[in-house]
Amino acid sequence: MALVAAGVILVDQVTKAIVTESISRGEQIHVIGPLEFTLTFNDGVAFGLAGGGGVPVIALSMVALVALGAFIASAPDRPATWLAGGLILGGALGNLLDRVRLGHVTDFILLPNWPAFNIADASITVGVVLLAWTVIRHDDSRSDNGIRPDGAERGRGGSGPGTAGDGN
Repeated sequence: MALVAAGVILVDQVTKAIVTESISRGEQIHVIGPLEFTLTFNDGVAFGLAGGGGVPVIALSMVALVALGAFIASAPDRPATWLAGGLILGGALGNLLDRVRLGHVTDFILLPNWPAFNIADASITVGVVLLAWTVIRHDDSRSDNGIRPDGAERGRGGSGPGTAGDGN
């Protein structure tokens, strides 16, 4: 998990530095298809909500990171869980670094009809989806444990209700 988080932080910070040095604020550079790069600064949380939040936004980020750590520690022990945790942790720390160092988050990836975002944001999103999928899948595997809702076992030839071995 730590390696994934470190990789996300590195890629996030390097790409933000390159964009900050290469593009003027508000300028839009066409990349490919609908993808454009721009340079914007976000002093709020996701999509600019709570703009100018400053210390409260940083404190909220710290609380969320602690809660994430506690959840990951108690989540199913599967590689996807730790990968998801690394993506979320790396993304959150990448944006937190910006907030502490610069007072805002640098966003630069622009898609049609969507606010600008960055590598950290994308990592958080992918990590949350992966974590949800892992947890839901883990819950599904628990509910499919071979026991029917009436308490009888499923799929065990001769042991279910109506068979010679059921004691009826």
